[in-house]
Order: sequence, then C-alpha cells, then structure tokens
Amino acid sequence: MKRNGTHDDFRMNQLTQTDMAMVTRYSADDKEFLMIKVGLILGIAGACRTGELVNLTVDDIEDVGSSLIVKIPNTKTKIPRIFVVTDVGNMLELFRKYLFLRPPHVKHKRLFLYYKAGKCSSQPVGKNTMGKIPSVVASYLKLPDVACYTGHCLRRSSATLADADGQMLVWISRQ
Repeated sequence: MKRNGTHDDFRMNQLTQTDMAMVTRYSADDKEFLMIKVGLILGIAGACRTGELVNLTVDDIEDVGSSLIVKIPNTKTKIPRIFVVTDVGNMLELFRKYLFLRPPHVKHKRLFLYYKAGKCSSQPVGKNTMGKIPSVVASYLKLPDVACYTGHCLRRSSATLADADGQMLVWISRQ
C-alpha cells in the first residue's frame, strides 16, 4: 500500500545488539529458532539483503576454526564481497549446529533449508521466509509493530551497530 509520498508515519525499525543477543544466546529455543538465529547472525554480520542470504551456498562459507569467512558472490551491485563472523558468544556453535543438521541427500548447495522441530528438510528457504526473520525476532521479543520489521532491517541494523562501534559506513552504501 502506498504511503502517499509522506514519511510521517514511517519508522525505521531495527534490531539492536541487545535484541540480537537475546535471541541468539539466551532464551530462544534452538529447536524452533535455529535457522532464524543463523540467518540473523549472517544477515547482520554481513549487512546482507534477503536475496543474498537466500542465494548463499555451503561453498560460500569457510569455517576456519575461530571464525567464518563468508563470500557473497552475487550482489545487487555485481560487486562480490567478503565478511568475517567471529566467535562472539555462541555464534559459530549455532552455525555449526545448523550445518550439522543438513540432510546428506540434499541435491542443491543452498545454505538455508526449511527447518522445523529441530530438523532440516531438503527444501530450500525462499526470499519471503528469509525476509520474515526480523519480524519473527520482533514477535519473539514482543516488540511493538512487528509488521514493520522487514528483511531490510538486517542491513539497517548492521549499519547502526557498525556506526555504534565507530566503523566506517562507506562500504555498505557501495554494496
């Protein structure tokens, strides 16, 4: 629905570092939220668009022990990028746990698979499911206006967290 050209009622909702920590480390049950946690970690760590997360393959991620090196080969701007996820909290443990649940008979290489009741199926996750990750997190945290948390929140939250850490934001505007 169009907003008739005004931005008066539009709010830039984003997930804070505290929100992310609540979901990934503490209270959210892995049996229900593991895929959401991994998507949240990779999406915010790499300022990823939902399409970039959907197209991630297992070959795009290299586990080097103390960190993950993630390559995004197909971006909207046609400029591949690389980012690193370090072992803060239990982030790498969550990723490894999710990857371990991947069924051996899966014929494609897409990273994100349909996840329910602690099991992965061979069906890949689509862009709509990936775009709902922030709203699922907001719903879990009982934040207001859950519908306002869209897939773009991952990129916006990443930029906000980077700015809070004093990092330069030039790279995100070019991607």
